[in-house]
Amino acid sequence: MIALGLALLAAAAVPQAATPAAAPKSYDPIEADWRAIPDDELMLIDLADGHRVAVRLAAAYAPAHVANIRRLARARWWDGESIYRVQENWVAQWGDPTEQKPLPPGITDHPPAEFEIAEFAPAQRMAKADGYSTASGITADGWPVATDDTAAWLTHCYAMVGVARDAAPSTGSGSELFTPIGQSARRLDRNYTVVGRIVAGMAYVSALPRSDATMGVYATAAERTGIARVRLASDLPAAERPHFQYRAADNIRFAAAIAHREHPDAPTVPTGANVCDVLPAVRPTP
Repeated sequence: MIALGLALLAAAAVPQAATPAAAPKSYDPIEADWRAIPDDELMLIDLADGHRVAVRLAAAYAPAHVANIRRLARARWWDGESIYRVQENWVAQWGDPTEQKPLPPGITDHPPAEFEIAEFAPAQRMAKADGYSTASGITADGWPVATDDTAAWLTHCYAMVGVARDAAPSTGSGSELFTPIGQSARRLDRNYTVVGRIVAGMAYVSALPRSDATMGVYATAAERTGIARVRLASDLPAAERPHFQYRAADNIRFAAAIAHREHPDAPTVPTGANVCDVLPAVRPTP
């Protein structure tokens, strides 16, 4: 028995061959494909329950609204407000539930609608048109865009951030924001300004309790999720800033990733894909 035990110990001491790593696929990113999100494009929403939501701002595509949003954050306007609307399979919305809170000085109350962007210039295009556009794709800097061959716009995919407004297109200052939490909300394209994308913490927003009240607006204040504070990463001390990277689309690997989504390996039956299916991955900076 002693000899047997020694033999087992000796066997256990022999290094086991490591499982070989899977060979990289043609659609896997390389390190050079990951690019930093600038600090001044990152807005941090700290919820009262301790969770944090990070929003990348689309400053190049909605400059007037993003300028307002930056001023609102610096004025601490959202501190103490809440997520007050969560509508099943539609959107979560945050800001002032009364819509009566005065805006801070310097805010443009009636900015241009910014429903459309200057041009349709994706780094990668989807193979087919969809029900909302004649063409769509992903820009080199990671944004989903579409066109009808006349105008171009950012699309309302899951986790994108839009500006809530009243009936008039110019009424959305950026103080009331929303994000699709179920399906994409493409029917809002060119009707609401897109100002960003939630790049971290979306799991918390999409898991909030739904309201059965009209349009998902919570019936009581107790149901709302409080917002402790909203800050721009660039306004925090350097040591407190989180850092994120997005996967760039201007390379053959991202093109291959789209092609693989459109034509997956068997036995999956290819049924096509739309631009909201291929949003670039985002990761904390290693």
